[in-house]
Amino acid sequence: MRLPRTDPVLVQAVIAGALSFAHLHDLAQAAGQHGWKAWAYPVSVDLLLVAAWHRMRVLRSANSPASAAWTWFAIALAASLGANVATAGLLDLGHVPAWLRILVAGWPALAFFGGTLLAHGTTGTTRPAEPVLEDELPLYETEIAPPPATVTDSEPEPVEAPEAVPALPSAPPSPPQVVPVPAALVEHARKIADDHHARTGTPIDPDTLRVRLGVPPHFADAITAQLA
Repeated sequence: MRLPRTDPVLVQAVIAGALSFAHLHDLAQAAGQHGWKAWAYPVSVDLLLVAAWHRMRVLRSANSPASAAWTWFAIALAASLGANVATAGLLDLGHVPAWLRILVAGWPALAFFGGTLLAHGTTGTTRPAEPVLEDELPLYETEIAPPPATVTDSEPEPVEAPEAVPALPSAPPSPPQVVPVPAALVEHARKIADDHHARTGTPIDPDTLRVRLGVPPHFADAITAQLA
């Protein structure tokens, strides 16, 4: 059975993380944080450090400024390095100064504020507007005037006139249609025409005859032609 290959970088990271975790725990306990509180401080510092580093990578991949992420990364790194240096014998853990107690007591609020800004900040996925190259600009066709015609000394070629097309013979006019009129209607119309002439002294016109007889206009025209 082949054993998995051990990554020395990962081993080094685990050792460094465990030592830093222990130093932060000892410093928090010396500053008056006992029980589970002393164990929560190193977790808070390391989580803020990892969150800030992850945020920087996301913003850098999106070509966005990462100054805020760098700031919180530096704060978490300073807290971790400060605990390592303080527990190396340079500080009497039995008599922790008041200013260090204040920093340790105020760290939860600071870490909460930084973690909130890192988690709910802009994602940085919005790509900046790309500059428009000159080659990508739309080309608009401009109206180009045609070149002026050159004047030559040669005479223009004669243009042949189109051949005349003979006109088609027109159809002979159709004879007017004769409307048959009953003889009784003609006699009745003659009486009306004679009465009209006796009263007015003028021959009756087709419109008046049509009104008196109550016939269509073509009947009145045909009767008037027979009375003439």
